[in-house]
Amino acid sequence: MTIHPRLLAALVLALPLLTPRAHADSSGAGLPQAQSQAETLNANILASSSATLALEQWCAAHAMATPARIVARLQRGNEQAASAEQRTRLGVDAHTVVKHRRVHLYCGDHLMSEADNWYVPSRLSAEMNRLLEETDTPFGKVVQPLAPYRRTFAARNLWAADAQEVPAALFEHRAVLYTAAHQPIAEVRESYQRGVLAFR
Repeated sequence: MTIHPRLLAALVLALPLLTPRAHADSSGAGLPQAQSQAETLNANILASSSATLALEQWCAAHAMATPARIVARLQRGNEQAASAEQRTRLGVDAHTVVKHRRVHLYCGDHLMSEADNWYVPSRLSAEMNRLLEETDTPFGKVVQPLAPYRRTFAARNLWAADAQEVPAALFEHRAVLYTAAHQPIAEVRESYQRGVLAFR
């Protein structure tokens, strides 16, 4: 069967529209846009007083879930003791109790980040400690009454320059959280996952 030249041209032009979107997103052609979006989120988090709030705003802006709410899923059995350097940053001695909490933060079904949190229970209220121990509430939401802010002391790009696809982890932040009275209450290590780009 002979295909008319005009019909052939129309089919060629329509081919990108018929290609599954997932294929385009995983190809090299989609990487620059994905990298740009990851850089935008990275900047948003660095500029925010709360990573949870920044993620929730991102989730809402890109209609990733209804409602657009960040939920922490506790990962038990992975307790890590605070190092001497962490205790120094938190301003506590070797005898002060520092607890570790590991969570996966989700927006709907999308894994947004994996986070480790070392916090000082004695600097939080009894209700805050209960919520951290017994519920899946994100740390940032639990301590909101303290009007916290964060200071990032390390940020690392995990996206290799020669990557051929979007990596599982995009970037990592390490920060100390302070109360409005400038008292350190926690140190966090956050690894942001490719789920943040799931709206593409």
